[in-house]
Amino acid sequence: MRLGSLLVRYLRGLTPPRVVLWCYFIWWLGVAIPYFDPSPRLWLSSIGLALIIGTALLLSTAYAGPTVIRLHPSVVHRLYLMPFFVSSFAALIKDRGFVIVFHPDWAGNLRPLVASAVWVALIAVVKRLARGPELPPSPRSGPA
Repeated sequence: MRLGSLLVRYLRGLTPPRVVLWCYFIWWLGVAIPYFDPSPRLWLSSIGLALIIGTALLLSTAYAGPTVIRLHPSVVHRLYLMPFFVSSFAALIKDRGFVIVFHPDWAGNLRPLVASAVWVALIAVVKRLARGPELPPSPRSGPA
């Protein structure tokens, strides 16, 4: 199977919650790229926190009840990635004038917002094209 068809199949299968998670990642990139800090300490701390918190999240979801719940590998992957993104985001924006997660200037907010809108539009177009053209309703074949 070609890469393009794999990508189209992936985009067609994205659910709204996963689209939102991708938008969060785009927002993280909107901070990580312009405010990148090459300090190994920052990234090692983020990895360490991700391992500790990710494991705690895994234990509290898959192993919380009397029976073990088998989680899909992509879910487990996200349980570890999210703490990494949160801790690195917090370290990158520290003392830079951010308000919660928002850039101190409008342009810094606009870039990831536009990128997210383009991403959502691309997914909508792929899903629309994958459905094919709308067919007119078929005439009834018998009495109602």
